[in-house]
Parts: sequence; structure tokens; C-alpha cells
Amino acid sequence: MPKDAALLVSLDIGSYKTAVIVARQSLEGLEILGVGSALSQGLRKGLILNVETTAQTIRQAVEEAQTGANCDIYEVSSGIVGGYVEGITSQGLVIIENQEVQDEDLRRVIEVGRTRALSADCEILHVMPQEFLVDGQDRGTNPVGSSGVRLETAVHLVAVSSSAVQTITKCCERAGLSVRRLYFTALAAAEAVLTPEEKEMGVALLDIGGGTTSVIVFARGVPQHTAVLRVGGHNITNDLAVGLRTPLAEAEKIKQQHGCALVDLILPGETIEMARLGGREPVQLLRRRLGELIEPRAEEIFSLTKAQLEPTELLDKLGSGLVLTGGGAILAGMPELAERVFQLPARRGTPPHLDGLIDEQTSPMYATGLGILLASVQEGHQNGIGPLRQGRGWQGVRERVVEWIRDFF
Repeated sequence: MPKDAALLVSLDIGSYKTAVIVARQSLEGLEILGVGSALSQGLRKGLILNVETTAQTIRQAVEEAQTGANCDIYEVSSGIVGGYVEGITSQGLVIIENQEVQDEDLRRVIEVGRTRALSADCEILHVMPQEFLVDGQDRGTNPVGSSGVRLETAVHLVAVSSSAVQTITKCCERAGLSVRRLYFTALAAAEAVLTPEEKEMGVALLDIGGGTTSVIVFARGVPQHTAVLRVGGHNITNDLAVGLRTPLAEAEKIKQQHGCALVDLILPGETIEMARLGGREPVQLLRRRLGELIEPRAEEIFSLTKAQLEPTELLDKLGSGLVLTGGGAILAGMPELAERVFQLPARRGTPPHLDGLIDEQTSPMYATGLGILLASVQEGHQNGIGPLRQGRGWQGVRERVVEWIRDFF
């Protein structure tokens, strides 16, 4: 089949599942053409340990997506998985050349902000301006046209290990793909599940995967903090396997079908049927027993996240509370447990129901993949197709500024 340059393709390499989504932009919006997935192999806690095995998993997901979309896939935008990820806030300051802020002044001050020294094995994945000040006065995110002498900015940088970038690139190349763009997974998921109002009021998104939990905090409409914790849904599965003396695969199945993260939500005396090995008769198990094994580990995920955020003083700025996404967010009782730990409102982050999706694919498990597609459209990376929103007048100026600012991402 011929290569179709108008297609957008996302790749989400998770510790549990690898997903590929093919889409195209139409006048009505984003249309999903095909989805492929495969159980991940060769990863542990978000780290790719075996390139060949991971490449094979990618190929399986790609082949399924190609069949559904009736196309050939050559290029993908991927979420970053594994390795060192750190959020850094940096400042930049320049003298305004003509005493009126122009596009070039924004370019220069952002470049100053992004030149913060990093370790030799790291590179900047995203550069996100938080605010601009002209002569000490806050000018928000669009200071073009403001008069003054001194232009300052605060930018949030997402830095990743070069080895992680190289490993993902190598896996894709072994699968016959080139990588167009890499995204921090939580930032991509935010594009799919957060509203502008939540970002403005303050919100923390927790992308709970199999091996890691990625965190991004928004306030005043822009990212304020990013982090990755080495704990996720697999930790819960391991506890079930040990506590129930059952293989990991069976523990994962039981968790997905009957698990609950908050014991108080389980009805007294409620039982489930647990399969046994070797063809032996299944046994009846109190569902409360599952909850007693799951709740401490799920609570640990939220407690570690809260402890990570406390030094930033952002917890008091989360007017919209928490949004949980990723495969770990599907588990019953997770939002309720998060509310108890954080003393903040929490909800599941469900991606929008785009044309071509079935109900299963609007699950939080697909938030990152769909977010990558939405972010790609907004950045205008699709050949021959511009951003979804086209501004006029000052809005048009803002859109053009935003467009070239994103060149730094």
C-alpha cells in the first residue's frame, strides 16, 4: 500500500500494553482509522530491557493497526518510556531591542531560559513558558506588543535521558519505523483528558501505568511540575500473586475483573471464583480479601505522589483536584482512595469519544495514545494540514507565537 503522508500515528509503549493508533484530520475533527495493541514484553518499571522483544511487540501492534486502517505505517510519534525524566523550572531575561516586545524577543528570552545546564547524558524534550514579565509586570503568556525595556520569562523544562531516547528510536527502527516526535506521557495524556478550566484552576494528573506513575501539575493554564515515580499497577499485581499464591497472569486477571482499591466499597460477604492450577476445582474467595491486599499498595502510590508534591507547595493550588488516567485508573475505588489520601476531589480521566473509536478505546488506558495525536495536530506537525484552531487579529498573532514557541518542544 502507498505511504499516506496525511496520516497521524501514535505509539504508546507501556509496561503492560503497547498501543498504536492511526488517525487523520478532517473538517469535523480527528477521525480514528485503526487501533492495534499487544501485550508488552521486555520492559520493567517503564525501562526497556530487551530491544528486540520490544520491537517485536511494536510490530504486532502496528500490523493490527495497519489492518484496521488499511494503510502502511512508516512513521510514529511516541510517548517517552523509561529512563531519567525531570521537570525543571528555569528563568530567562533579555533586553527588549526596540522597547516593544516582538516575536524575536520571545524567541531570545525562551532560548536563554532553555539553556540551563543539564548533565551530559540528558536532553530537553519540552520547553513550556509559564509566564512573561515586562519591566517586572506580569504579561501572562502573550506579551507581544507590550512596551518596556526588560523581558523576563519562567519556563518549565522536561529533561529526559539521552539513552532512553536512543533506546526508543532503536526499537522503532528495528520495527521498521521512524520516530517523528517524542512526548512526555503525562503531558500527552493531559491533552486528551484535561479541560482548559481545570488547567487554569489547578489540577494534578496522575498517569498510572504498569511500572510507573507519571505526574504533571497545571496551574494558571500551564505546567508547573512534572515527575515520574517507579511504582504502578504491576506492584499491585505482584502483591496479589504473593498473597493469593497464584501466577502473575492469574493475579492480573483477578485484579482487572474483581479488584477494588478501597475495602469500604466492597459489600460484606461478597465472593468471587478464583481459578486454580492443574485443572483443580476453582475456589470461592471473599472479594474483601482482594481489597485488603490491593488497598495498601494503591494507597502507597498516592502517598508517594503526595510526598513528591508537598515540597513544591502546589497542593494548595489544586482547585480542580486530581485526574487519574492510565491503566491503573480503571481499578474500582481508585478515585475514592485518592480523595481520601489527598483530601481533594478526584475523577478518572476518560479520553474524548472521537469518530472511529469503540467504547473500549475511550478507556483511560488509551489516554496517552490519543493525547499524542491531539498534541500532534495542535503543533501542526501533520503534513499539509494546519492546527485545528485558526485565529484572526490578535488571536492570530497569539496562534503564530504559540506555533513557533512549540518549535522548542
